[in-house]
Amino acid sequence: MVHQARKRFGQHFLVDEGIIESIVRGIAPQSGDTVIEIGPGLSALTKPLSKLLDHLTVVEIDRDLAGRLRRQYPEEHLTVVEGDALQVDFGVLGSKLRIVGNLPYNISSPLLFHLIEYADSVIDQHFMLQREVIDRMVAAPGSGDYGRLSVMLQSRYRMNKLFDVPPEAFDPPPRVVSAVVRMVPLPESRLKPRSQNAFEKLVGRAFTQRRKMLRRSLNDWAGLIDWEGLNIAPTSRAEELSVEQFIGLSDSLLAAGVLKS
Repeated sequence: MVHQARKRFGQHFLVDEGIIESIVRGIAPQSGDTVIEIGPGLSALTKPLSKLLDHLTVVEIDRDLAGRLRRQYPEEHLTVVEGDALQVDFGVLGSKLRIVGNLPYNISSPLLFHLIEYADSVIDQHFMLQREVIDRMVAAPGSGDYGRLSVMLQSRYRMNKLFDVPPEAFDPPPRVVSAVVRMVPLPESRLKPRSQNAFEKLVGRAFTQRRKMLRRSLNDWAGLIDWEGLNIAPTSRAEELSVEQFIGLSDSLLAAGVLKS
């Protein structure tokens, strides 16, 4: 039976064999790896990955596709987790995870944030996403694409955009160009905020009015900030601060009692 792509799940099925080969080559799976595929769909990546791995786990929200996968692959080689990836506890799926997938564009940012809490259990992540999302993920301070997503992900991962994927590589074709990104969690020795909660709150507030100077967007906190000590000009805008500067500012406001851990 032909499966009709379902708009509510943001389904666009990858069909270009050359792109599929390039993604698998980029992942470079080894037989004993613990690989989790999000959104296997019609098995574009599942099939070549399963041939290279001893076992593969997939997360699929579409009940019909989950059933199809269970019929296509023996249980000892493929585990199907049927459900919403936003609700999945990836921590119970193992350690040293390698997470891959063609992520639905309508949940890509929330899913990337959801996965941050499991980064300590992850070796790497390879995702296909809307190109403009990946451009934001890897953007440098001072660029128009740099924002909350950039800061939050760059504080936890080293990321590289690998290549673009044109709309015609999918069925049905999306209205946007896609791209593939590699995300490798930063080591324990990375610079970390004293409080992740305070850091998230600060970054979110700073980018709420990204065109405003920080002394205005953080106006009720501005008098407590040691701008010179933090090497931040009060006339700076959020998009001009590095991840390290945001961490320093967060720690400073936490110490001043303005932000709570």
